[in-house]
Amino acid sequence: MANIAIVGAGVIGISCAAFLQRDGHSVTIYDPLPPGEGCSFGNAGSIGPGSVVPLSTPGIVRQAVSWITDPDSPLWIDWRYLPRALPWLVKFIAAGARPRIDGIAKALRLLHADSFKHYRTLLGVDAGNLLHVSGQLYLYESDAAFAKDALGRELRASLGIRSEILGPDEIRELEPSLGPRFAKAIYLPDSGHCSNPHRLVATIAEDVARNGGRFVRASVRDFEQDAGQVRALVTDAGRIPCDMVVVAAGAWSQRLAGRLGLRIPLESLRGYHVMLPMPTPAPSRPLYPLAAKIMMTPMEHGLRIAGTAEIAGLDAPMNERRAAALGKIAKRYFPGITGEPISVWMGHRPATPDSLPVIGPSPLHGNVLLAFGHGQTGLIGGSTTGLLVSDLVASRKPTIDPYPYRANRF
Repeated sequence: MANIAIVGAGVIGISCAAFLQRDGHSVTIYDPLPPGEGCSFGNAGSIGPGSVVPLSTPGIVRQAVSWITDPDSPLWIDWRYLPRALPWLVKFIAAGARPRIDGIAKALRLLHADSFKHYRTLLGVDAGNLLHVSGQLYLYESDAAFAKDALGRELRASLGIRSEILGPDEIRELEPSLGPRFAKAIYLPDSGHCSNPHRLVATIAEDVARNGGRFVRASVRDFEQDAGQVRALVTDAGRIPCDMVVVAAGAWSQRLAGRLGLRIPLESLRGYHVMLPMPTPAPSRPLYPLAAKIMMTPMEHGLRIAGTAEIAGLDAPMNERRAAALGKIAKRYFPGITGEPISVWMGHRPATPDSLPVIGPSPLHGNVLLAFGHGQTGLIGGSTTGLLVSDLVASRKPTIDPYPYRANRF
């Protein structure tokens, strides 16, 4: 069995480590942060098998002006970063053409369909207090907004995803915590949430450690390569030999892929969340007002309001204005919210132009697997990604077809 180095201790890296360890491999996880304290710490907590609509869709070009001119738009680009982001944006817009959408949605469906099942395998007895098949509500403030989202309903229906259309009275009956702002909703009964994403990652990591996995608090800077193989990691803690490498470093994976001679378009979609005191009554499930592009999720320590996407690179500081806007939006929807935010957070979501992650072997190396680029759906796709990586290492029939996620598709 192999000595496998996993670069990244977020939900993707930890899921890979856990499944590889179950196959008998020795795993060492490298990250400057403790498990789950990067992007995985602050995600919205949504686990939605029905999350199949990519970020780029037909008509996205018409919205492009607001991305630069309106700092409160759901997707905003810092104009100073625009020249660096432009190649990625060109590919992003091209990915929204209708002929490509159906294939992308199908690939997202495959990756997300069994998320709960695979997390239960990894979590065991802890699954019950972390995973909740509570359903989700997609919310629309007008009939016109509902009609505008016809593509999403069409894609979900074509992929066999169960849903139900609700009117205003049915919305309030199902979710009395909401104010009377919404004209229609889509209820997705098979979706749900994790009530503490950080604890989910930490729990799986503790199991990996109990079973002999090693965690090294170090940054990987480079790779020692020879004849199409990585022989060792070059870290700020020194040179560390390995038999195989899994690159699962989130938004920093592009830099590492570059050290391997790979050119993969990856951009940080900087996301924000605020934690608010739980309103009375408390919501029972994730709520997604589509106009605002935010997810409102009941968590162990309050109500998490997460969302927006900001393209400004890995090094720019937090945009306080965008963080503050989330709390103001939530108070429009929940009459029972009082008090100030408990906490505010910003993190880097690693996004490819076509909303599909990169999962599979490096096209230039015989012992490197890539597992990054999940964008806003890392928690949803994490468990299946881990299982797929372990399948590929074992050369057994993969759980899902890995072809749509191949590294050389760009």
